[in-house]
Amino acid sequence: MDLDVVRRLTTGEGAALLASLPPYDDAAAVGLGVRLREAGFDADLVAAALTQSRLRARAVDKFGPFAAGLLLTADGLEQATRLTVAAAHAHRYRAAGIELVHDLGCGIGADALAFGGLDLAVRAVDSDPVTAAVAAYNLRQLDDAVVTCAAAESVNLPLGAATVGVGVWVDPARRVRGVADATGRTRRVAGLDAISPTWDQVLGWATQVPATGAKLAPSFPHSRVPAGAEAQWTSWNGEVVECAVWFGPLVRTSGRTAAVARPGGPPVVVTEADAEGATGVLTAPARVGPYLYEPDRAVLQAGLTGAVAAPADGVELASGVGYVSAERSVDIPFARRYAVQAVLPLDAKTVRIWLRDHGLGKATIKKRGVSVDPDRFRHQLRLGGGEGTATLVLTRAAGRSVAIVVEPR
Repeated sequence: MDLDVVRRLTTGEGAALLASLPPYDDAAAVGLGVRLREAGFDADLVAAALTQSRLRARAVDKFGPFAAGLLLTADGLEQATRLTVAAAHAHRYRAAGIELVHDLGCGIGADALAFGGLDLAVRAVDSDPVTAAVAAYNLRQLDDAVVTCAAAESVNLPLGAATVGVGVWVDPARRVRGVADATGRTRRVAGLDAISPTWDQVLGWATQVPATGAKLAPSFPHSRVPAGAEAQWTSWNGEVVECAVWFGPLVRTSGRTAAVARPGGPPVVVTEADAEGATGVLTAPARVGPYLYEPDRAVLQAGLTGAVAAPADGVELASGVGYVSAERSVDIPFARRYAVQAVLPLDAKTVRIWLRDHGLGKATIKKRGVSVDPDRFRHQLRLGGGEGTATLVLTRAAGRSVAIVVEPR
């Protein structure tokens, strides 16, 4: 997409064409394109409109019905904050008494939309002209939102007393523009030193404007959490979508936290205090208890496995694997519970014999902490004949590789 395409899709004939399209159907898209071109529409405009229709269909997962009114780019959609998560960001600023947010690196405007939805004024910038134009269109209905094409580092932020009621939200670029992978997506960068703006720049803004938040990758290292700040890993339906670092009045609980979010209710927040009292790791595979707990991935990324072990009086199977063995069955809202049926050596023949003896002809395989290809292991099992399905956890327990047969509870 270029600026001319943005203009054509948001004005005149192009806007009317986009608004007239039926719900996107991949199977019908080619035929629809042919009919539109035969009706006299320019081929490039038809292609752009159908691309928008396809992206809007994909965007429903993140934005719900609001997706129908958005202009999108493929990279912008992939990197955009999910609406429910963006709303949680906005509530932080509102609760801290913030009235104006400088959105630095606004992308297609997902977070800015949430800020505006809580009547916060927004001053958004993005260094890419097309992305800034897309964001301006998406924020067009907000009363006090301005989008500028500029480098985040060029924004003049307030100083001293002028920062009262002002916040900063930073979403550093974590992809290399113009460098795509095999799927056509721009390549991700690794490490805090490769993001733009840099981590040092983010820390500088946080010093200047206390109410600063930054959206970072889930791989954000625990050792880099600034003193007094809050690093919160957020998951949606079990997938970790971000680590947001909060400063100053936006901090709710300093240190590492996890927000486990699912449809239909508020997120469950886990803190370091919840992990206190956890007692080490398993000392022998034979001591695997009758229950196995699998923490939500946000809890794992935040290093808060102890918050699962503590209420269950359990221990981690091995350092870093995340699975918790316990004698007690308790409900933990941020962990899945399994009943342990067998603890076997991580050997395909041994596991195959056990499964066949128990009439299990299919297997769901989960693995963590071992260098095993689940698909290859499933092939090696050569299952068939049994009607039941086993759940296998391939992992380490007390220094040994094991296959634990479990049943969800």
